[in-house]
Amino acid sequence: MSQAFQTTIDNGIAELVINKPPVNALDSSEWYALAHRIDELGHDPDVRVIVIRAEGRGFCAGVDIKELDAHPERIVAVNGGNYATFKAVHRNPVPVIVAVHGFVLGGGIGITGAADIVVASECATFALPEVDRGAMGGGAHLQRLFPVQKVRYLFFTGEKIGAREAERYGFIERVVPRAELRGAALEIARKIAEKSPAMIRIAKEALNGIEDGNLEDKYRWEQGFTLQAYTSPDSAETRRAFVEKREAKF
Repeated sequence: MSQAFQTTIDNGIAELVINKPPVNALDSSEWYALAHRIDELGHDPDVRVIVIRAEGRGFCAGVDIKELDAHPERIVAVNGGNYATFKAVHRNPVPVIVAVHGFVLGGGIGITGAADIVVASECATFALPEVDRGAMGGGAHLQRLFPVQKVRYLFFTGEKIGAREAERYGFIERVVPRAELRGAALEIARKIAEKSPAMIRIAKEALNGIEDGNLEDKYRWEQGFTLQAYTSPDSAETRRAFVEKREAKF
């Protein structure tokens, strides 16, 4: 099992905890491992609901930019790992609750946008700084959280939005103090775990089927533009500037 996360199962609730200091940014192999574990949990007959949360300064900073700066050819593997993870959450046979705190960036947005229920700490902030990282993708998942024009504002500017402001858009079930985040997520999970597992699995599939559009197809479309972006010198400059902790120059 990857050291980037740990899982436990108790009374029908699978708890997956991302824990890779300093910022929970996962490399290509870790994204694939995460996808495999989430999918595995959903097919475990002892699991009725999954809770995904994190330790450390924030929920997830997305992909490991240092890996891509050193190995730009791994962009295909990173894309594949992201796609597999977000699909494993969205298409999971059981409900997935995401409990976020601190920064929710890039791939963190993908996990959150793919989830069934979102609980947030008061300190949570949401952002998709893909333009500033020379990449694309995540807009499809951001659009499950915010309306179209807000998505474009956040995508074009790279600005972050706090949990209390984000709450008014309706995707956050609860905003709680950081110390109460895990408890709030588990409280909801216990309510779901008490239901008929067969009925909940049917409900998950039915609800996915009535969504507008296909989330995975829309994200795959975006990923094609990530590959296009990576052929630009500007894309390499954004990663180099990030690694060197300086402003990018265009």
